[in-house]
Amino acid sequence: MPTSREECRRMDAQDPLAFARERFFVPEGVIYLDGNSLGCLPRSAPARMADLIERQWGKDLIQSWNKADWIGMPQRIATRIAPLVGAAEDEVIVADSTSVNLFKLAAAAIRAKAPRRVVLSERGNFPTDLYVLQGLERLLNGAVELRLVERSVLMDALDESVALIAVTHIHYKTGEIHDMAAINARAHKVGAFVLWDLSHSAGAVELSLNRDDSDLAIGCGYKYLNGGPGAPAFLYAARRLQDNLEQPLSGWMGHAAPFDFTDEYRPAKGIARFLCGTPVVLGMAAFEEGLKTFDGVAIAEVRAKSIALGDLFLRLAEERCGAEFRIACPRDGKTRGSQVALTHPEGYAIMQALIAEGVIGDFRAPDFLRFGFAPLYTRFVDIWEAVDRLAGIMSRRTYRAPRFQTRAAVT
Repeated sequence: MPTSREECRRMDAQDPLAFARERFFVPEGVIYLDGNSLGCLPRSAPARMADLIERQWGKDLIQSWNKADWIGMPQRIATRIAPLVGAAEDEVIVADSTSVNLFKLAAAAIRAKAPRRVVLSERGNFPTDLYVLQGLERLLNGAVELRLVERSVLMDALDESVALIAVTHIHYKTGEIHDMAAINARAHKVGAFVLWDLSHSAGAVELSLNRDDSDLAIGCGYKYLNGGPGAPAFLYAARRLQDNLEQPLSGWMGHAAPFDFTDEYRPAKGIARFLCGTPVVLGMAAFEEGLKTFDGVAIAEVRAKSIALGDLFLRLAEERCGAEFRIACPRDGKTRGSQVALTHPEGYAIMQALIAEGVIGDFRAPDFLRFGFAPLYTRFVDIWEAVDRLAGIMSRRTYRAPRFQTRAAVT
């Protein structure tokens, strides 16, 4: 592991993924460690968007649904996601948002497992996941019971009353990874479905949904997949389940023949039945460019670099700032996602001071400082510089300045 800035530069020069950084616009003077919230802009995206707006929309207008295959975007873009999550191409579709996809798949799973009514999840799961499940519980008024338990007893809580367990693969604060294969196996033993949230996993760690016998999954497009702010999401449904699941948002794009314009809904076969409304073409185009940044990239190399970046950050932070912070993520890189977390009572102000010095991470209440590493563009020297500036902020106590104390709407 490097012990100097110069050694970090040498590691960057030998990095098999170094070529991928040129595929992104990384602002000069910025060390960006927030790829776990929003990926950097792919260099190809502006030209793609300009062409779509000026030519496809501006000149060809509605003809572009056919000429530019706008209508095929949900399936076409999904073929780029499938190998990143270890699925077959006909098991993934791009649509809607993670929250909407969670609602669709959870409702479908609950219906398929009736009369079972328990949906199991962990306390401290990503809030939107819990909020959507709480909404389903209210909507179905007695047909669903949301049961929340501590992470440490999640496996033990899986019993024959559970219809669905909804789990986030990588915890959004701590970065701790659940054992996908083990949870799937335990759930199937008691007859329950598993719904995975891959928002902090896809594009950063190796996934094998099929090998691990997964049922259902969702994920967002704007984090490690570099699809842009508010990018469309994706969902996965194992081929063996697709035609037996009835999703509740039966919009026209999920119809077997949407342009027949019949009054009666008839679900499409396979993964297309999980579509709902008209594809968001502008967002999908940007998302497709984001996924192209993975062309020629081995996800195993992404994961190896992810672990090395995290290990380096934690070692340097302990050496330079050890008495200041509590490490709030796993130290073992194999059980940690592509992010690290430190806690401090003044975490928000410290992060604002760090951003003012050109190092962008983020803060999660009550006291978490998160640093996310996107291996396609994060360098080892970025880690060295980031911790160096963090140490300077802590030694000078610059975070105590009033301008760093006022919280913005987005933290």
